[in-house]
Amino acid sequence: MSDSPAPADQAAFLRDQTVHGPLGIEVVEAGPDRMVLQLDVGPQVHQPYGFLHGGVSALLSESCASMGAWLAAGPEYQAFGIEVNANHLRPVRDGRITATATPIRQGRTIAVWDTKVEDDDGRLVCVSRCTVALRPIES
Repeated sequence: MSDSPAPADQAAFLRDQTVHGPLGIEVVEAGPDRMVLQLDVGPQVHQPYGFLHGGVSALLSESCASMGAWLAAGPEYQAFGIEVNANHLRPVRDGRITATATPIRQGRTIAVWDTKVEDDDGRLVCVSRCTVALRPIES
């Protein structure tokens, strides 16, 4: 991607031009200090035994952290997840999960964000920490 969408266009961009659209990931809240995404859990995101695939939890967590870090850095930057650690704490078969990311440190070139993924009942499903590289967009 050569340039990043403006924050106002971010939801449409994610829906139409990224992996988020086919998975049904929705932006609930977007800001430089807090990012919230939601996903409906069903067969499209299950592993072979009928539970939410851990890779989907990791993708949701990294997306949430990277988007928050990008919003904090500004539209003249691109954000790239360079490390993600995810601990899967509870299985989920169906319902909706919500990922909430907050910054631990937002630097000029590197950001570190924590993400908590919860189920419909507010129980932790996954906790994650993501390191994000921030690079200026080259013209």
